[in-house]
Amino acid sequence: MKRHEKPDSSKTESAGSQPPPEVKQSEREEAQIQERTAISAHVVYEAILAEGRSELQRSTSALAFSGLAAGLSVGFSFVTQGLLQFHLPKAQWTPLVAKLGYAMGFLIVILGRQQLFTENTLTPILPLLKEKKLSTLYNVLRLWVTIFLANWLGTMVFAWVLAHSGIIEENARPTFLEIGREAMRHDFATVVVKSIFAGWLIALLIWLLPFAEAGRVAVIILMTYVIALGSFSHVIAGSVDTFYLVAIHEKAWGEYLMGFMLPTLLGNIIGGVALVAALGHAQVTAGEDAE
Repeated sequence: MKRHEKPDSSKTESAGSQPPPEVKQSEREEAQIQERTAISAHVVYEAILAEGRSELQRSTSALAFSGLAAGLSVGFSFVTQGLLQFHLPKAQWTPLVAKLGYAMGFLIVILGRQQLFTENTLTPILPLLKEKKLSTLYNVLRLWVTIFLANWLGTMVFAWVLAHSGIIEENARPTFLEIGREAMRHDFATVVVKSIFAGWLIALLIWLLPFAEAGRVAVIILMTYVIALGSFSHVIAGSVDTFYLVAIHEKAWGEYLMGFMLPTLLGNIIGGVALVAALGHAQVTAGEDAE
């Protein structure tokens, strides 16, 4: 007697649960659309906001060591630009190539996740604008003071070593002096304006990095190259160039502080906080209260 086998219900259900081909095609197309769609400003904002909150939670000692490393590392912008300028022939196009060397220090600092003061005119400011708490303000000021002083110490050590060692060949020293003099040839007001543009570009660079992904190196090089071409003043990278003049006794401390450091610090803060952090925060959060 033949037994009647029951159909396998699991196979039947499995066959019945398969989406039709057109649904699969639609899902594939949607996935392709998502891959080719630029991430929104809100996603960039949230990524930087999360990073800012993380940085504000770091200990003062960790920030100090990271800031010192950044101050030392950014000195390679001065060295690379100076060596390129020295070895290239004296021609009208020479600065266009030599100033590519300015990107070197920033590549080391940013890819090495070291703390540079001008990056922090954006990253920790977003949590402050978002939360508006005294505790957050205190942490921002703690971070700023710690990183700036550590950066500054690193640049002075780097410049002093360059000035008092045989790292730079004697016949190349005039080239490095020329770079330092160029950074200090403007009056106070002009340096402030130039440093606003530098602070603006560095903060924009940090804003672009979450989207850049595989193109991070190209973005860093292009943005810092524009700073070098425009001779825009950067308070940390430029301190290596200018303190080099102090270290060889061509400039006095007062000339360096009032002619470069103070106006550049002021301009970089304005450029980073007002033109990028505040506007970036506004463009993402505008209308949230109304909702």
